Formats: sequence, structure tokens, C-alpha cells
Amino acid sequence: MKKQEQIFQTVNSVKAYHELLQLEKPEHPMVSIIDFSKVKYNNPMPGTSVILNLYCISIKQGPDCVLRYGPKTYDFNEGVMSFFKPGQVISVAEQSENVTDGYMLTFHPDFIQSFALSNKIKKYSFFDYSVTEALFLSENEKTHMREIMAGIEREYHTNIDGFSQEAIVSYIDLLLVYGNRYYNRQFITRKLQSDDLSTRFEQLLDEYFSKEDALVKGLPSVQYFANRLHLSANYLGEMLRVSTGQSAQHHIQNKVIEMAKTLLSTTRLSVAEIAYQLGFERPQSLNRLFKSKTTLSPLEYRASFN
Repeated sequence: MKKQEQIFQTVNSVKAYHELLQLEKPEHPMVSIIDFSKVKYNNPMPGTSVILNLYCISIKQGPDCVLRYGPKTYDFNEGVMSFFKPGQVISVAEQSENVTDGYMLTFHPDFIQSFALSNKIKKYSFFDYSVTEALFLSENEKTHMREIMAGIEREYHTNIDGFSQEAIVSYIDLLLVYGNRYYNRQFITRKLQSDDLSTRFEQLLDEYFSKEDALVKGLPSVQYFANRLHLSANYLGEMLRVSTGQSAQHHIQNKVIEMAKTLLSTTRLSVAEIAYQLGFERPQSLNRLFKSKTTLSPLEYRASFN
């Protein structure tokens, strides 16, 4: 059977997104609140994906909606809120029902460009997940988030003036602050999942050095392990912090120091040879890291065994 050709549909503006969803022209060129009950758009044919160059924050109730966000399925069947960032590839499973109860806030990155939120939004890792889940909310949390969305909607439908943009951006900022709070609560309730992830991460870390990959590939990056685990680097970091209280980079550095200590105490390799074996380009880099972690230089550590 001939493999179905993948079709990508790129959306670069709020106006183009309204056209795709068969909605009237937006009231503002760079931001919109979309009522799902008014969307006439049917899910695309199989093999069609949308590259949405907009921020999208959805809050919904009702039918299951199976999405693919990047390479993995997005757990939105029971979830209430989803957060997508520009440039992500989104597709809808053929069997999914259209969502008819809820709202979507969508805005162009330029809408927040002159505000502090433009940089702050990049730190919210729930926009970045490759293996991801929607935000599950309690009834009180749902009410709270809908109230913030309602504030944005009121401003959106008010005649545009010199304060409209600032007011809407302030509401978006507040929405993301609470989204971050509720996502962190969700992470804590999924600690067993993060513990399992921590175990798999440590296994990959051990494997990397036991196979002497560092000698060929250099020091491993957080992104390397995130790719192996089919996660984004930010998501991996968040889950490890929940489980261990330490960042992914911290774990990597600890492993390097552990390996360096073993080689310093059990072999006659020079510090330079050990540095290259562990993936450092220069011995001085190992010296700096080792001293920052142990307060001793590698040679001082080795001397302590004599």
C-alpha cells in the first residue's frame, strides 16, 4: 500500500486562523478569543498537520479530542487546558469529535513583543512538551481560569483604545502564572511518573559513560538525553526537579565528577587523559568543574589517596 503523503498547512496570522476555522474576521489583528461552539471547521483529512505560528491557550469541556503535538499524542481526553507555542506541528486524530464547549485564546508573538511577558513566556516549560499532557483542573480552578479568560474576552470585545493591549497582556500574564501554579501541582501528583523518569535518565547516563561514548561524542548535553527519552529538555528538567530536587545538568555534572574520582583513585591516567576520556575538550575545564564541586583540584584529590 502506498504510504500517505504528509500535508502541512501553515497558519501565520490570527486572521488566517479564523479563516481556517471558518469564523468571521477577528476584532483585533493580533489576538482573538474563539468560542468553540461557533467553529464550523471539521477535522482535516488524515495526513494533514497544522503548523500554527501563534500562541494558543485552550480551555474546554466535553468530548474527547485526540491531538498530536509534535511527534507524540497529547493527553487531552480528560484534560481541561492546553498550551501551544508558535512553530509546533499539531494534528487531530481522524476519530476525534469537534470540541464545542470552551474557549481558545490565540495571539501572535508580536502582540506581546514590547512587554516583559515576551521573555517570561519562554520560561514556561508547559509550552514545550514533546510528550505532554493537558492541564487537569479542579472545579474551583476551572472557575478561576474561566474568570480570567472572561476578562480577556471583555477587553477583546471593547472598542480598542490605548489601554486595550496592555490590559489583555496583563490578563495573559495572570493566566500563565496560575497555569504554572496548577501545572506544578499536577507534577507533584505525578511524582511516581517522575521517579520512573529519573530512573531511566540515570540508566542512560550510566550507559553513556560505560560505553565510553564521551570519548567519541564529548560531554553529553541535556538535549541528548531528552531526545533519547522523547521529551523536550525543559520537560525533562521539570520532572527531574520534582523527583530529585536537582536539574538535569546537575545530574550530568555529578556523574562526571563521580567518574573522574574513580579514574583518579584507581588508575595512573593523567588529569589530561581523564579529561579527554570524559569528553572535555580541555583539561582546564575538568579542573574548574572538579574544584567547584569538591573544593579540591583533581591532583589534590588523587594525592589524598597516597
